[in-house]
Amino acid sequence: MNDGALGPATRSTALGRVASEEFDVLVVGGGITGVGIALDASARGLSVLLVEARDIASGTSSKSSKLIHGGLRYLEMRDFGLVREALHERRLLLTRLAPHLVRPVPFLFPLHHRGWERPYLGAGLALYDSMGGASHLPRARHLSRRAALAAAPALRPDSLVGAVHFYDAQEDDALFAAYVARTAAAHGAAILTRTSVTDFARDESGRARGAVARDAETGATLHLRARHTILAGGVGSDRLLQMATGKPHHDLRPSKGVHLVVPRDRIDMRSGLFMRTEKSIFHAIPWGDGHWLLGDTDTDWSGDSGAPVATRPDVEYVLSKVNSALLQPLTADDVCGVFAGVRPLVAGEDSADTTRLSRSHRLFAPLPGMTAIAGGKFTTYRVMGKDAVDAAARDLGSVPPSTTDRLPLLGAEGAPAGAAYDPASGLGREQFARLIWRHGSCASEVLTLIAADPSLAAPLSGDPRHVAAEVVHAVTHQGALDVDDVLSRRTRISIEVADRGRAAAPEVARLAAGALGWSDGRREEELARYLRLRDAEAAAESSPDEATAQARYREVLDDVQARAPGS
Repeated sequence: MNDGALGPATRSTALGRVASEEFDVLVVGGGITGVGIALDASARGLSVLLVEARDIASGTSSKSSKLIHGGLRYLEMRDFGLVREALHERRLLLTRLAPHLVRPVPFLFPLHHRGWERPYLGAGLALYDSMGGASHLPRARHLSRRAALAAAPALRPDSLVGAVHFYDAQEDDALFAAYVARTAAAHGAAILTRTSVTDFARDESGRARGAVARDAETGATLHLRARHTILAGGVGSDRLLQMATGKPHHDLRPSKGVHLVVPRDRIDMRSGLFMRTEKSIFHAIPWGDGHWLLGDTDTDWSGDSGAPVATRPDVEYVLSKVNSALLQPLTADDVCGVFAGVRPLVAGEDSADTTRLSRSHRLFAPLPGMTAIAGGKFTTYRVMGKDAVDAAARDLGSVPPSTTDRLPLLGAEGAPAGAAYDPASGLGREQFARLIWRHGSCASEVLTLIAADPSLAAPLSGDPRHVAAEVVHAVTHQGALDVDDVLSRRTRISIEVADRGRAAAPEVARLAAGALGWSDGRREEELARYLRLRDAEAAAESSPDEATAQARYREVLDDVQARAPGS
């Protein structure tokens, strides 16, 4: 097993393999489902190629609520199988597979009604615990109104009559997906981002034999040969299925979710907040080392699945929900980050509200030699990967069973959270701890870069919590290919700093240029493109409705001819 580095050299190697090799499995889509499939298949000894039109986790998988959870609200939907499965996966991730990336997070569930609500909610949480939740996290406990307000002074005294304290878990979804992809690469998978499928290949009998794709980095046409193709296109699944079969598909019911990020000091609480709304659930989640993640929305989406945007009503809705419980209301000026994503929900009854649609996944067999998967939850990505490869195995012949339930992700072993600070690293104590916290034992890769070039220990302009070496590491080890990849997904500077990463962008562009061999002109083009993306999002966020937001977003992007990966 290699180190799983995803960088320019490994991309060149992957392109060489495409030219000379027929793979056992071609995976189309680089979200959490796709990379999970690639890991499951490669760990079974299959040769695997994964292609992604943009960046790893560039769509829905970087815009979730960033929770690994059992799905407490699915108990009310009587989806007990999904809850049990998700709790099992949560335990595996916390204890064996990714303890360096997944961590417990406490929540308060405020009670608003005397009498019936406490026993009702208590029974639900007791069932949650008995189904596996208490096997690896503390059990839920009831709090009086006074105890709840002591734990969360930010809450209005008249907003609750008591609370229940319970635990779930959290991850950085984009970073997590990158490490799943790296672990797949360590087991031999070839990973190609910026590679868009333009058609599917078939033999004389109509059996799928791979795909034709375009490499956005070079403009080259690639012929991807594979014995079995697995579609994991997320919100793009209907489009891929139509491309494969020549028939329209309407298997998904996309739903938009919008989150806000605000500084931690704006809400005086030690635990997260879990609130029931008129339609669904609302969270205020402790995020990183200085922020709250607020959200989200859950509304039908019919726009461009590749570019969902938040509107002014979206922002106002999220603020109004959290403000209904706060003594000191938040305003738009408190918001330092906004992001919108689209959930690829499997369609149910036409009349079903998106909040009531199942989060279970579904497998399709659109052609001989092809499997497609849609729906699901981030928490159960490993099960989705296993199920998809099991389906492919029935076509491929003799394939070993899945091993991912006992396969730690890269970085999980050898780096306890309390790893001793090394002054020779050139980093401050907090910066060193943050590297360990984000990368586990793979933090040593960042430290090696600093040892070779001590200037990389310098804090980044615009966000001194990060150092220059993290930008280089994002390119050399995590597959980042532009400024947005670094600032929006490998770090979260674009949503954690009020200027949305504008001050950091020039330095990031300079560092990425050195690692990727960009010319001065290319560096300036990439910098301009990043700034234009943020300007376009800001234009959408000030818009009064969805149509206006989409129009303003596109107008700003089209104002200059910025390079768009995957276009």
